[in-house]
Amino acid sequence: MPAAAAVRALAAVRPSVPADRLVTDLVPPRHFARARFSTYRANPAYPSQARTVARLEEVAAEVSTSRRSLFGRRKAAPAVYLDGGFGVGKTHLLTSLAHTVGERLGTDAAAYGTFVEYTNLVGALGFLPTVEALAAKKLVCIDEFELDDPGDTVLMSRLLRELADRGVALAATSNTLPEALGEGRFAAEDFLREIQALAARFEVMRVDGEDYRHRAVVTDAAPLDEAAVTATAAARPGATLDRFDDLLAHLATVHPSRYGALLDGVELVALTGVHAVARQDVALRLVVLVDRLYDRDVPVLLGGEGSTGIFTDEMLRGGYRKKYYRALSRLGALAEDGRGLAQR
Repeated sequence: MPAAAAVRALAAVRPSVPADRLVTDLVPPRHFARARFSTYRANPAYPSQARTVARLEEVAAEVSTSRRSLFGRRKAAPAVYLDGGFGVGKTHLLTSLAHTVGERLGTDAAAYGTFVEYTNLVGALGFLPTVEALAAKKLVCIDEFELDDPGDTVLMSRLLRELADRGVALAATSNTLPEALGEGRFAAEDFLREIQALAARFEVMRVDGEDYRHRAVVTDAAPLDEAAVTATAAARPGATLDRFDDLLAHLATVHPSRYGALLDGVELVALTGVHAVARQDVALRLVVLVDRLYDRDVPVLLGGEGSTGIFTDEMLRGGYRKKYYRALSRLGALAEDGRGLAQR
């Protein structure tokens, strides 16, 4: 297919990322570039939403001003945890906090990333260099704090403790699956238990409400005809085209902290031969890629079997199921964006 030959492949990209970029890339994603406290629409049926906005505005002011006692010692920096169900706007609020501090103190004053991005940063830089880099920030935001990997949870707890001891303000969120709304909806108890020594420092803000998108747990993306996938990719500037297996194999050769750089300049990702992923290590790498695609609002074209059944039933019942359900929801949304492009 001559047209496909002109389209670059993600599997051919070998991102080389300087260590300092891994830190400077910790900013609110493009998907939330316009998120501010003023654009959050608090639902009057759930007063906790407006209370949370007001308190976070106070936190932003605390972080943005000097906190020295009469004896010259730095007062304890604020540490807040947004506790709530799926789709109540916690990420909007967290990015608003990061944006506000950045606007007041400079864009390098706040670091923003997902739990996975921080654990990947430690994997790429090492623990102490990561502490030193983040300790220069006034605020570190951790979105989607995950409790499904004991080793990573201990690592992040230790990282947060080091940063808190150095006077860095902290803010975190985590998610509960929509299907769990009737039981164990809120994760604060689990979060506080896992961070142990830091628990007393965190102020928990409960954000009640319904999923404002009124979406299902999983959005299945029906596959596109593979000829349409190839033709659309060939016609779109900034598109990439890969066979699914080739991309999965390539991801195993790239550190997950560099998946964002892998997508530099990419405006559309087209995949042919999409099928179920059998191995968990491969599936988890795919989850990280989907998160980076979603952060950047990059549409996806899915050929083969589409996203239906891409993760096995065993995976969706296992310890990492929150990751997989999140990836399915996000991949479904990106695939719908891609379908719109293919139909133009």
